[in-house]
Amino acid sequence: MKLWSGRFSKNTSHLMDDFHSSIGFDHRLFREDIEGSLAHAAMLKKQGIISAEDEAAIHAGLLGILHDMEEGKVDFPPESEDIHMRVEELLTERIGEPGKRLHTGRSRNDQVALDMHLYAMRTADEIISRLKALCRLLLDLSEKHLDDIMPGYTHMQQAQPISLGHYLMAYFQMFLRDMRRFSHAKDAADEMVLGSGALAATTYPLDRPFVADQLGFSRISMNSLDGVSNRDFLLDAMSASAICMMHLSRFCEELIIYSTQEFAFVSMDDTYSTGSSMMPQKKNPDVAELIRGKTGRVYGDLTALLTVMKGIPLAYNKDMQEDKEAYFDSTDTLIHCLEIFTAMLGTLTFRTDVMKRKANLGFSNATDCADYLVRHGVAFRDAHHIVGQLVSHCLSKGKALNDLSLDEFKGFSPAFGDDVYEALAPETCVRLRDIPGGPAPAQVRAAIEAGRAALAEY
Repeated sequence: MKLWSGRFSKNTSHLMDDFHSSIGFDHRLFREDIEGSLAHAAMLKKQGIISAEDEAAIHAGLLGILHDMEEGKVDFPPESEDIHMRVEELLTERIGEPGKRLHTGRSRNDQVALDMHLYAMRTADEIISRLKALCRLLLDLSEKHLDDIMPGYTHMQQAQPISLGHYLMAYFQMFLRDMRRFSHAKDAADEMVLGSGALAATTYPLDRPFVADQLGFSRISMNSLDGVSNRDFLLDAMSASAICMMHLSRFCEELIIYSTQEFAFVSMDDTYSTGSSMMPQKKNPDVAELIRGKTGRVYGDLTALLTVMKGIPLAYNKDMQEDKEAYFDSTDTLIHCLEIFTAMLGTLTFRTDVMKRKANLGFSNATDCADYLVRHGVAFRDAHHIVGQLVSHCLSKGKALNDLSLDEFKGFSPAFGDDVYEALAPETCVRLRDIPGGPAPAQVRAAIEAGRAALAEY
């Protein structure tokens, strides 16, 4: 018999039971549900709403159910509808009449919202922890490759030389912002909604701050309608997940390109690569490709919940049951991707010799050549034109700028001198970009130190 079946004269169809039920996916909330129920029961006793004897029986019964669920000894049949009803059914079976008093002063509407707030806070902590591990690895790799030169790109064309350390620190900054976004998402979830009831609170004298303190919340919700119908905190987390996956996807895209024979900047470790069933020479970057593909999946989860929520009138509606699968999938996917990406990155081989050689070939020092002329009295616009002509000359001769003779340089401008070769060395180009945020080793080192300080806040 359903716990809500009093006003019904017919049983629900088995099709309805299966369609209506969420226990197939919300059973993962059993810890949060039982924790919330323990706090609720303690508050009911404190307020004199239930007896101390009933609270003691409820407390012991809930702990027994928690143990059995953790041990995998409990089934979750669809006719139980959701994790809340399953826990209450088991509790009543085990302790009898006191189990029926646990639900006093609450609704499944505020109960499920409470569970999701608790779950979202814990998931945010787990994601922040994994992001922190990735950021630490990036800081270590950046420090290791502080002086290793590579070409920097715009439009996937060689633009200016940078260091590998500077390149890796760009992704550190992205993932640091992701950590801040998940901190915000955790703060958004840090609101105790139990006591909102179905939509209009309750006539019982509940001590909501007591429950909030028991469960580790910093505040209580201030409107019962909003308390049961708010899913912004999940959208905050899912938005953060989508942005973080975008960052992972960008990084993976570059690693896929850089692992090709045409670039050969990186080599994937065998432990995070696969081969071809037909072509024996292949070494495929499947981890990076899968993460790139899964990014679209996380985008879809966010879009799904935004679409569900866009037309829902106050307060709770059954549409909101759709929040869980989308949220669970987006966070599960991100956590898995962060775990394997960090492991893959830690085994990656950076071909710094190839990077340096390529940085000497693609005219990435052309801007520095123009800057050289400016330092020798040539207006920048004129210098830009002169270097453009030099590049055209080099292309016709199959040379790099550094390969030109001094006479060839002087043929385009008398401002060139013997010191042009030192000025055009990629190491010089990087070293002279010595302003905060730039690729000069001193500036990258300062960014690494600031990054370590920023991580210490988490």
